[in-house]
Amino acid sequence: MNRPRVGITLGDPRGIGPEVTAAALASGEGVADGVEAVLVGPRGLGEIERRLGHLARETVGDWDPAGGEKLAGELSGRAIERAVELARAGEVDGIVTAPISKAALRAGGYPHPGHTEFLQTLTGVDEVTMMMAAERTPLGGPLRLALLTAHLPLREVPSTLDVRLFTRRTSIAIEALRTWWGIGRPRVAFAGLNPHAGEGGLFGTEEIEVFGPALERLGADPDLELLGVFPGDTVFLKALGGQADLIVTPYHDVGLAVLKTIAMNEGVNVTAGLPFPRTSPDHGTAMDIAGRGKADPGAMRAAIDLCARFCAARVAAS
Repeated sequence: MNRPRVGITLGDPRGIGPEVTAAALASGEGVADGVEAVLVGPRGLGEIERRLGHLARETVGDWDPAGGEKLAGELSGRAIERAVELARAGEVDGIVTAPISKAALRAGGYPHPGHTEFLQTLTGVDEVTMMMAAERTPLGGPLRLALLTAHLPLREVPSTLDVRLFTRRTSIAIEALRTWWGIGRPRVAFAGLNPHAGEGGLFGTEEIEVFGPALERLGADPDLELLGVFPGDTVFLKALGGQADLIVTPYHDVGLAVLKTIAMNEGVNVTAGLPFPRTSPDHGTAMDIAGRGKADPGAMRAAIDLCARFCAARVAAS
């Protein structure tokens, strides 16, 4: 089989995206040999551009530091748009996105709160699920998460989290486990919304009124093992102990706090539900250390590896 062709957006030109991309592709750990990379981003990145100069390139404009936040956001947004065009046209098999600044994206004229929502709009799909994965952790097995809500104020989570959303977003994540990860009968555990998973309604009723009916619907799938609803302070041990393939979390930080604590440089953001694989390193632009040689490329390397794996699985299944 040919090497997967992966489009890689370089992210905010002020951040560490370009340098971790260059480091990941030159790491000598198999990444560069495993994929055919197509870089999508601006000209004018100096030394980083020289290091990446041997790779295929889709240019979206010229970076000038004097352009500041607005220009950085414009170029970031254009790169995402172009990468999606390439993926939808079959010119790349999947995309990896380097970190962007959400504030810069907005300043550049794009209203989306993050990559996930932007990609959903560009592809026109009805629903996506933000997933996070660390295929290697220092505490045991892999940790894979599905977020039922993502970039949403915490006060809005209980009213947003209904049975339909719960069922749909969980189903999208399960399909990703089957299609991309190759897990035929996923084992899934759920983190409760309230302390002690509600304690039978004593500390909240969402586990009874929303989680219960949603799990009943999901349970109609015979090729799915639902492990149940557990308190958010212990459920992750199910994955780390090898008992669960996926932990479904009700809101952003309850899952990411754990993943970023134990596997910061291995964490990968996955958008499930798109017509092509998309991954990203699970960290931000880190502008405070950009250009200082301190950025760890581990998460970018993991994102490229996982995207290539998904692309290969997609081709094999077609």
